[in-house]
Amino acid sequence: MKLALFDLDNTLIAGDSDCLWGEFLSEHGYVDSDAYKAGHEKYYQDYLNGELDIDAFLTFQLKALADNDRTQLKAWRIHYIEEKIKPVILPQAIELIDDHRRRGHELLIITATNRFITKPIADEFRIDTLIASEPELIDGQYTGQVVGVPSYAEGKVTRFKDWIANQDQKLEESWFYSDSHNDIPLLREVDHAIAVDPDEMLKSEAEKMGWQIISLRA
Repeated sequence: MKLALFDLDNTLIAGDSDCLWGEFLSEHGYVDSDAYKAGHEKYYQDYLNGELDIDAFLTFQLKALADNDRTQLKAWRIHYIEEKIKPVILPQAIELIDDHRRRGHELLIITATNRFITKPIADEFRIDTLIASEPELIDGQYTGQVVGVPSYAEGKVTRFKDWIANQDQKLEESWFYSDSHNDIPLLREVDHAIAVDPDEMLKSEAEKMGWQIISLRA
């Protein structure tokens, strides 16, 4: 098996899907706008600085799922994809994915953002395999808790290795595309590490390691 992995936020899309979800909820009055915005700004800055407490962040992120009916959430999500996600899908990202698809490579999106938000985005890219943080669902209702290891930083390596271990085919060659220094642990695990419009910390690491640096926004 030859496998192309893609980070999602600020890699395949020109934005952060979780931040955009928060904006959507706030703009429509589905959450307390000021409180949600303040919380998101804090956690997003921690993420950029490589200081994110992923468990605390997921508790914050998943509260909106726990506080609302699942049917209502799905209706909101449809509008969220139309309003917030489709406008930031990068055409060059689609071209990159299609190039790997034509070459017969397996495709996988791996993201720290939860599956409720990211599954329909993966569908927009026609990628069936998604590794994401998993919100707990009991009796048809989200609990606000996460199941298993969040796919963030070293957690992405854990989740990826667990996924590979459950595949019938042996991994022959792998590519991973990401914008974030938080993905350096997984970038070190693949055959071809590619920094995509990287943040400064990842750009520095990529230059040091001789990794390819590309832009999907040029």
